[in-house]
Amino acid sequence: MITNHLKARIRAGKPSFGALLNFGDPLVAEMMASVGYEWLMVDTEHGPIDLATLATMFATITRYPVAPLVRVPTLHVDAVKRVLDAGAWGVMAPNMKTREEAELLVAACKYPPRGVRSLGSGRFAMSFMTDAATYFARANDEVMVIVQIEHADAIKNIDAMLSVPGVDACYVGPNDLMASMGLSPSLEPPHREFEEAMQIVLRTAKKHGVAAGIHCATPATVNRRINEGWLMTGMVNDQRLLLTAAEAARAAVKTDA
Repeated sequence: MITNHLKARIRAGKPSFGALLNFGDPLVAEMMASVGYEWLMVDTEHGPIDLATLATMFATITRYPVAPLVRVPTLHVDAVKRVLDAGAWGVMAPNMKTREEAELLVAACKYPPRGVRSLGSGRFAMSFMTDAATYFARANDEVMVIVQIEHADAIKNIDAMLSVPGVDACYVGPNDLMASMGLSPSLEPPHREFEEAMQIVLRTAKKHGVAAGIHCATPATVNRRINEGWLMTGMVNDQRLLLTAAEAARAAVKTDA
């Protein structure tokens, strides 16, 4: 069974870089995987992606040394079970605010006795290039558990959330966090309150040995966060990258006399 190289990387204190996938297309996922990201997260919270397509996206991503992660639409044991059985190497649940929610996510990702994940069939073993018995024995140590921080209440409860055994990483969603604080949503918030909150998240993550992650809009911000000690940085998504490149190309070409 291959190891989850992303989990090993962040445990060693090495930064990682990734992006979200909103297009429900295995070919797009394959193209994104080919460029050298450490991880790609399929966004089933906001993207129009069904389970069968999700499984095929994981299959194309793992042709490369890229960890296939997924953001589930809601924190529910069945939602987590299905994406893990489809071959996800890690699960992020959105808008988590309490220790109890973090405990539920960990339990949903772990087989008994450490959790409540049901043992069944799927392509999970193929995703890790092994057999089912080996996967069942090692999955609890290889699957990543990621809590998404995108509400002011999560900042208040961050110490309790990140102290839950089994939480591997947290990941800040700036847009929703800003909205919950009564500020203008942005991936590049200029507000002092936001930066103060980010330093709380970073300090608390380091305290508990959890990888701090954050979503960014530009490479400059990604590099700044890496220099600060954030270990799981991401930038926009496949949809935004395509649109930005298309807009730049169109703006550069003059067809009007």
